[in-house]
Amino acid sequence: SMVSTQSTGLVAKLRAFHNASQTIEAKKNFKWIGLDLESGKCRDNKEAGVLEPELSKVKSLKFATEAAITILRIDDMIKIYQPSKEDPNSYANAVKQGRL
Repeated sequence: SMVSTQSTGLVAKLRAFHNASQTIEAKKNFKWIGLDLESGKCRDNKEAGVLEPELSKVKSLKFATEAAITILRIDDMIKIYQPSKEDPNSYANAVKQGRL
């Protein structure tokens, strides 16, 4: 569709800007280029006053930490009990009984 073709092209442009910011010293400021989805163009987000809010990163880290803690708690709660199979002729039992 037309929209997917445009969005693919827009993302490709954005990736090109970011690649240039990492490989060409003179274009280091291209790291601030982002997508303006209303106009369908790439723009300097820093100049436009659009910065990623710290709050969203903090929330993501909190949710990830909570998930990890939950998994660890579940792991602590799971116990694998193997049925006790006492073999009267085992080495340990022979030692206990004084047969060895």
